[in-house]
Amino acid sequence: MKGSRPEQAVLTRDTDLSKTDATRAVIENMVDGLNDHRISDIGEFFSDGFRWMGNQGCGTKTGLQEFQDNWQRPFQAAFSDKTCIDEARMYMGEWAAAFGRQEATHSGEFLGIAPTGKRVEIRYMDFWKVVDGKIVDNWVNVDFTHIAAQLGVDLFNGQGWEAFDRGEKTAPRPTNQGQVT
Repeated sequence: MKGSRPEQAVLTRDTDLSKTDATRAVIENMVDGLNDHRISDIGEFFSDGFRWMGNQGCGTKTGLQEFQDNWQRPFQAAFSDKTCIDEARMYMGEWAAAFGRQEATHSGEFLGIAPTGKRVEIRYMDFWKVVDGKIVDNWVNVDFTHIAAQLGVDLFNGQGWEAFDRGEKTAPRPTNQGQVT
């Protein structure tokens, strides 16, 4: 991209690195709470007005009550025997990030898919901001398409780019419209 550039990393510009250990403690305790399937008392880790911002299909939750009612409870209704496994975590001041998977049983309706009883892997990425010992923001990406595929539903209707990887389709290339190839 030639010319001016958009401003980058605005949210983390003034990070106070002295808060890294406190942030780590909040996140580690919160993940333990999630693995204990806590819902009603999860406010120990989240501020009342925190924002949970998920990818398409997950939605956005404003406040602890919406998070409990419109994410935690429906998610636990759809998937039982759930265990969260962060494969990596990173901490920087008030900020933390993780990616990993949950392993769970599909025991309730999910995306209109009736319970199958199948064990599934639920891949995710989380980015948190912690202020005064509570999570105030949580950006989340949960791989709903991967979950659906494990349940026998292709949300891409055969048009996913994995077909390029398998050699079933030829990947398109950009036309020469000022793009570097």
